[in-house]
Amino acid sequence: MTAIRDALTPEALRMIDSVHRTGSMAGAARELGVVPSALTYRVRQIEDALDVLLFDRSSRQAKLTEAGHELLREGKRLLLELDAVAHRVKRVATGWEPQLTITADGVISSTTLFELCEAFYALSPPTRLRIRSETLSGTWETLVLGQADLAIGCVVEVTQSRGILSRPMGALPFVFAVAPHHPLAGESGSISDAQLQQHRAVAVADTTLRGGGLSMGLLGGQDVLTVPTMHYKLEAQLRGMGCGFLPECLARPYIDSGRLVIKAVDRPRSAVAMSYAWRGHSAAPAPAKRSGKAGTPTAMPPASGRALNWWLEQLARPQTQRALLERHHNV
Repeated sequence: MTAIRDALTPEALRMIDSVHRTGSMAGAARELGVVPSALTYRVRQIEDALDVLLFDRSSRQAKLTEAGHELLREGKRLLLELDAVAHRVKRVATGWEPQLTITADGVISSTTLFELCEAFYALSPPTRLRIRSETLSGTWETLVLGQADLAIGCVVEVTQSRGILSRPMGALPFVFAVAPHHPLAGESGSISDAQLQQHRAVAVADTTLRGGGLSMGLLGGQDVLTVPTMHYKLEAQLRGMGCGFLPECLARPYIDSGRLVIKAVDRPRSAVAMSYAWRGHSAAPAPAKRSGKAGTPTAMPPASGRALNWWLEQLARPQTQRALLERHHNV
């Protein structure tokens, strides 16, 4: 019998994924350039090594069993980790990362982020950039799971552990706003929780893969419209479909033009502390103290890749931090 370690190779995992995507052994064999009998034999070897059935053979289409789905899920994670190992090896040899993955929370200014990307590409680096968008604890989670090298706009309380370091980037003020035709727009005085509970709230979904995620400003029993991004939330509130807190910088143009109205509430939401975090050395030195010169950024601990170092240098600048939090498109 084939040993489990010998059976679960990257090639075997890609083969199982191919069968799953094409829906048949024959289709996977064509995609992989092998004969169907050889592919079927390899699948049998993996099943024998694990002592499980990976595919339900009761129908003409090859469908994964629950065990097969779990193997594919975990196998994809292992393949990502293997890619990360390969990237780290190349990074040590060249000083530049083959790829740098950056996760930005949905509240981060895309205009400023792409300006930074343009400045980075002006260096003609060999590093490929991959930009991800996540929300709330999902932003931080991409670092913890090894799916990103740098996260901009973390809103959870981050800890310097498992080789992950972080720095504050400022506070993001929020305002409670509704459309002029929303019922709450006509309320006088401060709005109580009991009044809010009678109206639908608009909430941005946390993109975390683990647990229920974070929820901010919601009341028990309140009707909720859940949307994928902060810009969707803004659109829903502009249409009067619900109420809720919005980043002041994002809502300001619409407030100034009269398309949103700020309302006082009994429990206002305090500004949210934002930070950026990155995967660095587990035993990185403590950051240098801020010099006496106003506006001088804190010195950053060294990272292992030149691309990541460049981004950390930009993020350490107060003007860059403000732009990332405040520079959103005007109406």
